[in-house]
Amino acid sequence: MPHIRTDNQPVTQITVIEPESGKQAEALLLMTERARFLARQPGFISVRLHRSLDGHRIVNYIQWQSCDLLQSAHKSPEFRKEWNHFDQLTDEIDAHLYEVAHVMDANR
Repeated sequence: MPHIRTDNQPVTQITVIEPESGKQAEALLLMTERARFLARQPGFISVRLHRSLDGHRIVNYIQWQSCDLLQSAHKSPEFRKEWNHFDQLTDEIDAHLYEVAHVMDANR
C-alpha cells in the first residue's frame, strides 16, 4: 500500500504516459517489467500502475526513500537498456515529483 501522508513523506513521482494508439497493453507490460526491476533497488517503497479505461493513458505512481536513490535507479544501465523500445511505444511521457498536500480517508 502506498504511504500517502503529509508528515515525513517519501519521494513521490507521478508519471503520465500516453502510448501510441493501440499500444497501451504493450507499454503497460514493459512498465510492469521495469517495476519488478525497480522493486529490487535501494530505497524502493512502492509502485502502482494505472491504465485508463479509454486505452489512451498509463499513470505510474512510485514512492522512494530519497530523490538520490530514485535517480540512481533510473540511471542504472539495466533500467535504461530497453528505454529506446519504450520510447517507440509512447507519444508523451510526463514525469514530475510531488509532495502530499492533504489526505482524507473514509475512516477519518
